[in-house]
Amino acid sequence: PHAIRLEGDLTLGGLFPVHARGPPGVPCGGVRKEQGIHRLEAMLYALDRVNGDPRLLPNVTLGARILDTCSRDTYALEQALAFVSNFVTAAGGGGQGRCADGSPPQRDPPERLVGVIGASASSVSIMVANVLRLF
Repeated sequence: PHAIRLEGDLTLGGLFPVHARGPPGVPCGGVRKEQGIHRLEAMLYALDRVNGDPRLLPNVTLGARILDTCSRDTYALEQALAFVSNFVTAAGGGGQGRCADGSPPQRDPPERLVGVIGASASSVSIMVANVLRLF
């Protein structure tokens, strides 16, 4: 539920602690302005600057999929799996299924995720890096 998606030819992932860790049983707490929102805004600003200068990446637009870690390593791991779920589905590992007429389902092409920025806490970064390294 805590995500931002910007379309582009290449997609950069972002994991930022926009919300604080929630109380037991709730993954997310209050908004973290300095450590979360400011970092999120910095990434969006950088994307605007790069996409606004045709000399930097001619004929290429950078997009983004930015997810909230809620300052919790287990929640961030779930979010990181969202980065690779489209990749796994496109590679054939995500339940092929069939349409009513017997034809295979049509799927959007997977986004071209080229890297992930974040997370800010070591425990979160280590856990996420171990999963994303496989892909």
